[in-house]
Amino acid sequence: MGANNTPRGSKRPYDVIVIGELNVDIILRGDVAPRFGQAEKLVDDLELCAGSSAAIFAASASKMGLRVLYISVVGDDVLGHYMLAALRGAGVDASRVRVDATLKTGATVVLAKADDRAMLTYLGSISAVSARDLPADWASLARHFHVASPFLLSALRPDLPRLMAEAKSAGMTVSLDTNWDPDETWSLEGFFEFLDLFMPNDAELRAISGCDNLEEALATMATRVPLVVVKLGAEGALAVRGQERVHAPAYPVKVISTTGAGDTFDGAFLAAWLRGKSLQRCLELGNAAGALTTTQVGGFNGQPTWEEAERFIALHRPT
Repeated sequence: MGANNTPRGSKRPYDVIVIGELNVDIILRGDVAPRFGQAEKLVDDLELCAGSSAAIFAASASKMGLRVLYISVVGDDVLGHYMLAALRGAGVDASRVRVDATLKTGATVVLAKADDRAMLTYLGSISAVSARDLPADWASLARHFHVASPFLLSALRPDLPRLMAEAKSAGMTVSLDTNWDPDETWSLEGFFEFLDLFMPNDAELRAISGCDNLEEALATMATRVPLVVVKLGAEGALAVRGQERVHAPAYPVKVISTTGAGDTFDGAFLAAWLRGKSLQRCLELGNAAGALTTTQVGGFNGQPTWEEAERFIALHRPT
């Protein structure tokens, strides 16, 4: 990361603190639709990868130059230690991740087709993450608080609105990416009152807003959150801040796997936003990071550094 891209204006030891899930992804590719009745099918490929939306975000933000502290719980098992090593390998501070020998580390089986995917998740240690895992001085440790996947965090979720309020009171900014609600109730009371930045994809935005139309969903949420950034897949990404509206197209790449692309986008966008970059530049860097991670299997893989993202953008700049 170049010196001119270093975040400024904070003497706190971290730029971002994240409390969230920590689980592996087991990605199966090919003809992955199962047939019950004890029928056996063969698939094309299997990958064990570092997973979880919040951790993929944290890895992306770290590779883009932010100092990230991660709070979570894992089991004292092979998968848990695999995830701890993955976070550390990405430059994320995992010293506050609690290892609990009574728990099994969570896991998600991703059934990946060429143009779609389905996920089966075992919560395990994910459901044990709670506000008690935060250190007493947590709100003074970083300048930004990121919340991801609240629908999976059953023990933590009731406390998240209070934690978001505490973060704001301590001078932190706050972002949220809900990801999908497995129950599809989309109940998020208290989650938007202290929010600075909301980063859903288009399907999540429409579900949360209760509006089938994307424009109506954007207009609804833009009255509740200062900055709404919606990820549109192959159509790029769109940001709305008051009367300002900015769109950036997606970059053409050969897509191998879309797992973690949205969370990687979040990390890169936030790295640019915390540096005071324009919304256009934030979107471009987010799209570049998201595109690059789709060229490899696994959410941590293919994530760029700031310089790598900038070089990628320069190569794809219209002439």
